Amino acid sequence: MGNAERFGFAIDPAYARILRLFGVRSGTAWVALQGGELRARFGFWRLSTPVGNIAGTCVTGPYASAWRAIGPHISLVDHGLSFGTNVERGVCVLFREPVRGRETLGAVRHPGLTVTVDDVDGLVEAIEGARAG
Repeated sequence: MGNAERFGFAIDPAYARILRLFGVRSGTAWVALQGGELRARFGFWRLSTPVGNIAGTCVTGPYASAWRAIGPHISLVDHGLSFGTNVERGVCVLFREPVRGRETLGAVRHPGLTVTVDDVDGLVEAIEGARAG
């Protein structure tokens, strides 16, 4: 990935076995900033968008339920996409224009992406820095 700033996911060992069913392992789950683009991979799922399409970020968590936090999820309320590997905390990235993800059908456009990376504060700082120029 060249000079990408890359963030791995904080995979809770309690959920690692379940996450493997989705193709999620340390080498297949990451978020990267490179060449003016945000890219995320979560096993079989992928999403990318130009940094200019990012409206903002916020830290989320802890999450009340592992059932709703672990694995790939699409919100029934707003169609936001979540890539979750723990119940502690994550980063919600909001988009100016909804983004198509390459999940099962890729038919849904997502207004945001929540990721439970291992360096939550570092990802927020990197995204906000990229947005600033």
